[in-house]
Amino acid sequence: MNIGCFALNTPFSPLDVQLAQIAAWGFKYADVTDNCDGASLGVEFGFAAVASLDANPHDIRRKFAAHDIEITCWCAHANLLDPAAPWRFGTGQIIKAIRAAALIGVKHVITTEGEPTTPFGHALTTDEQIFSIREKLSEPLRLAEDLGVQVLIEPHGPVTDSIALTERVLDACNSPALGLNLDTGNLWLGGGDPVAYVKKFGSKIAHVHWKDMPAEMEANRGKVFGCGMATIALGEGVVGIAEVVSELQRVGFSGHTTLEIAGEAAVLASRDFLSRHGVGTR
Repeated sequence: MNIGCFALNTPFSPLDVQLAQIAAWGFKYADVTDNCDGASLGVEFGFAAVASLDANPHDIRRKFAAHDIEITCWCAHANLLDPAAPWRFGTGQIIKAIRAAALIGVKHVITTEGEPTTPFGHALTTDEQIFSIREKLSEPLRLAEDLGVQVLIEPHGPVTDSIALTERVLDACNSPALGLNLDTGNLWLGGGDPVAYVKKFGSKIAHVHWKDMPAEMEANRGKVFGCGMATIALGEGVVGIAEVVSELQRVGFSGHTTLEIAGEAAVLASRDFLSRHGVGTR
């Protein structure tokens, strides 16, 4: 497996600045992180690193390539439990991400269900939650299968932070185009066990997002679903990253991984930690 970097590392800076920083740190891999439909005022005026889902994806690929960075996945983290709406990132945006990824040879689009924010979403039963995810992913998965892209659902919500419910989602969707992205910090924070996750799903895992969590987050386990970035280096927290690496190696995982970590010192210390445990940078 190799090590890439989250493309959000320098606040209020455009994507080109994020990529320049990643390259300066010596990384060769990164994901398309923040993205949206249409135009972005922040991009237009140089203070946001948002990639447009309506842009020519080859322009985005060229931007990464100018820094000798390979795109390893396209992030399309969605809200799949609240009602569909034009202002809510969901099925339409996942479909655009799949098309963009396919056009530039990126094999993985990562999504999740998210935590509901509406009374409707909070009132769903478990069966209704799984149906909502299945319904909202149905057309994206059909398209992904036709285009040779795999949609990876990651732990970042009340369903996907449960190993048992994640298995139900996989069974309900019943698609060869659906795989998993292990997010170590999100899964732990939601009450899951990353080592048990790898043991259970093995070859279904096609990408990894690395985060460690500090001990003071223990009180939030099972109450908070997902966090954007970790603030400490891998190995400094309580997730048990070394054991996760060992289990991934045992099941033969050899794909792309991404550091979702804030701060230069923490990013570089995390890369060193993974390297000491046999994870390479290329």
